[in-house]
Amino acid sequence: MAGTPKDDFYLRYYTGHQGRYGHEFLEFEYANGRLRYANNSNYRSDSLIRKEMYLSPLTVSELKRIVDESEIVKEDDADWPQKSVVGKQELEIKSGNHHVSFELGKLGSLVDVQNSDSPESLRVLYYLIQDLRMFVFSLINLHFKIKPTP
Repeated sequence: MAGTPKDDFYLRYYTGHQGRYGHEFLEFEYANGRLRYANNSNYRSDSLIRKEMYLSPLTVSELKRIVDESEIVKEDDADWPQKSVVGKQELEIKSGNHHVSFELGKLGSLVDVQNSDSPESLRVLYYLIQDLRMFVFSLINLHFKIKPTP
């Protein structure tokens, strides 16, 4: 059953850089039914945001579906942009017998994907990351709705 301690699905995404404001990053990780999220932006004295929630089996199956349908496990990162001073991204996925781990430079837009040495495979990663980010942000907004101050 999805979302239990015997769950064989793991996902971690990280994007970040060291800059004028220190180590700024966004990271989320799913393991054993628990989704953890962290966002650190020191711009204008923002503080570290951490959220944690447990996902229902149905929600986990949707997360797995997004990853499976992307077919990211078939991609090769040999020609992807390398990490640089601009920053890096990391994506690790364990699902069944598949385990992939990618580390690459930050992608600003689809133009960066198109201008890369491997636009077809990098496009798979780019769209998967967009889907995962929107999925995670939606879950956070649903679980941690912040009431506006009067």
